[in-house]
Amino acid sequence: MQKEINIEEAFKLPNVQFVDVRSPQEYAEACIPGAINIPVFNDREREIIGTIYKQQSPEKAKIEALRFVSPKLTDIVKRCQDIARDSNLVLYCWRGGMRSKSIATVLDIMGIPALRLTGGFKAYRRYVNSYLARELKHKVAVLHGLTGVGKTDVINILRQMGVPAIDLEGLANNRGSVFGNVGMEPQPSQKMFEGMLVDELKRFEPLGYIVVEGESRRIGRIILPEVLFKAMNEGINILLYCPIEYRVERIKRIYTEGPNQNIESLTGSLQSLTKRLGKNKVAELTRLIENKQFDEVITTLLVDYYDPLYRYPEKPDDNFDLSIDSSDPVQAAKKIKEFLAAQKLGGR
Repeated sequence: MQKEINIEEAFKLPNVQFVDVRSPQEYAEACIPGAINIPVFNDREREIIGTIYKQQSPEKAKIEALRFVSPKLTDIVKRCQDIARDSNLVLYCWRGGMRSKSIATVLDIMGIPALRLTGGFKAYRRYVNSYLARELKHKVAVLHGLTGVGKTDVINILRQMGVPAIDLEGLANNRGSVFGNVGMEPQPSQKMFEGMLVDELKRFEPLGYIVVEGESRRIGRIILPEVLFKAMNEGINILLYCPIEYRVERIKRIYTEGPNQNIESLTGSLQSLTKRLGKNKVAELTRLIENKQFDEVITTLLVDYYDPLYRYPEKPDDNFDLSIDSSDPVQAAKKIKEFLAAQKLGGR
């Protein structure tokens, strides 16, 4: 007999593996983080079935669905069987309907252990929205500093050190600036970002705090949930600073890693600064990028655009709870870890 489980209980299962039986397009839009897609129907089949359901009848739609799924059943069952050997398998579709129910029934007949998520992905989205609607259980330490001081580097080093740091720009696939998408994969949907964020927040709940990079509310086209943004504004403020030559080198390393050093993407993104810098300056910088004179371009953009825009101090400042020279990001991360340990942040 097939068994159902709600989302809260599913997350408590040891070694849980979610299997998303929705179409590839639905899965790509947003899924439960870590879920494997084993679609019952492809995108075109789902569209055809939906049309028959609306224009003819549910009965005819079911017959067409059976015709589509029958040739795939052996492969679906085999893949689920492989997963169930090592994991607690939890199936879900959009709202816990026929797609997950039909596969769960077949697996039950075959003696393959599987659970079906009550309410499907829709229930998971309610869970995410509910989590982000209440005050965070974490205190938040926020890294601030001028462009290129290495905030993201420090975040990732802190993670390696076991500190509960969240790379918001990494989750959003955008560095949060005019050039934010250069060398990055396409951004996830807002729903997918929120799911990954909640996954991180829940994982770090026992530690009582998180470390993030200071951001505006928007990272590319992703919007930070209000509850997180509020906690960031009320958090512990840590300033990173370092000489401009370190910043230039760091920015060059990050933004020119790619085919032909991302020249096409860099010059394309630069055009959006025409209003701020003027046509002549943008044309000059474009020429310098095409000639791979990156140091000069980066220095100009920092001095003429980014530093006046963000206006962070370039040396220790009493307005911050901690100021750290980040010329060596590993040493900076160690000092931040020691500082946070002394704050005893294990509760809000």
